[in-house]
Amino acid sequence: MSSPPTSATPTTPGAGAPARHGHLLPDPSPREIRVPIVSVDDHLIEPPDLFEGRMPERFVESAPRIVERDDGGQAWSYEGKLFPNVGLNAVVGRPKEDWSMDPARFDEMRPGCFDIDARIADMDIAGIWASLCFPSLVAGFCGSVFSRSTDQDLGLACVRAWNDWHIEVWAGSHPERIIALQLPWLKDVELAAAEVRRNAERGFKAVSFAEFPTQLGLPSIFSGYWDPFFKACEETETVVCLHTGASAWAPLPSPDPPFELLPTLFPVNALVAAAEWLWSGVPIRFPRLSVALSEGGIGWVPMLMDRVDYVVAHSASGNESVSWPSDLKPSEVLRRNFWFCTIDDPSVIRLRDVIGVDHIMAECDYPHADSTWPDTQDVIASSLRDLPEAELRAVAGGNAARLFRHPLPERDDWRE
Repeated sequence: MSSPPTSATPTTPGAGAPARHGHLLPDPSPREIRVPIVSVDDHLIEPPDLFEGRMPERFVESAPRIVERDDGGQAWSYEGKLFPNVGLNAVVGRPKEDWSMDPARFDEMRPGCFDIDARIADMDIAGIWASLCFPSLVAGFCGSVFSRSTDQDLGLACVRAWNDWHIEVWAGSHPERIIALQLPWLKDVELAAAEVRRNAERGFKAVSFAEFPTQLGLPSIFSGYWDPFFKACEETETVVCLHTGASAWAPLPSPDPPFELLPTLFPVNALVAAAEWLWSGVPIRFPRLSVALSEGGIGWVPMLMDRVDYVVAHSASGNESVSWPSDLKPSEVLRRNFWFCTIDDPSVIRLRDVIGVDHIMAECDYPHADSTWPDTQDVIASSLRDLPEAELRAVAGGNAARLFRHPLPERDDWRE
């Protein structure tokens, strides 16, 4: 990714910028709906007016705002730093030859990236009934940008404004189609817990959390510090979503890898996160807590289940400091508390009974580069083609609907 310029000036998005390459393809035709899909990993690109009218008066001038870059791109400006809309984060509907890491402009994006009505129309095209949408770079996948604000009061105001916009506009405009996901306040665990309870009353069903808090300079998942937050999530049935990359950590031991190595290793992030959370004892202390691993795939899950059971029976035996604190096997805790999502794992779906077919969910990852849109129905039908009908429907949408307490459509093709 290229470095941002040192100066930028606010302007109207799309106005007065140098001419750019690229164009949007025509709208694709609506795909045939085989089964209703609930995608548990999509993203939104925050619209330029997100913070307007939602910040306390003393923070209006300090709120994140869209600025023009010297290279013709656009970015969010916040506390003197620029957060570009990276091109690969919003490529649906654009020719592949135009894909790049260069910062994108709003007028280069398909409107479904940032406009909720257009997003619903795009979901209809692909046969996606409901969607859980994570934020983009201006917030960080778990609100980490705001939690690291120099002015902590400003950061908290931004988190609350983002959540207000999400529940009022993004989820509120079409509540039957969008599962409300909140950002947490990471700098005060008691306040974070209080916000979870308040937001649950407003209709939020999930919270995006850091899979490795220490990578953000926060207390460890092993420390017990986060227990008040997890207690609030358990009591309100708020699902804790751990999105790959939310903590800005990746398993890249070499300093000069090609970009393609990063998405190749996304499942490794999920594997490490699940292992850490399992050994932290969090799911033992909070047995009704639901943890969803987003954009991590499922190929690693059977291996982890086998390995951690073996470790408990061998490496940890006789050592009180690392003994397993439960009558359940670790694999059984994984099947009880953890949920996994797949975008296309045809080689592993045959092991669904090992994983727990009722804990596997589908994702589309709109509008990122690896999204299956608009062919999500075909991809799922192909990768899950050997499943019995009831299991196909469970993985495609039923499991997510149950986890997030979200209704399914009354008929398979709700567009009729």
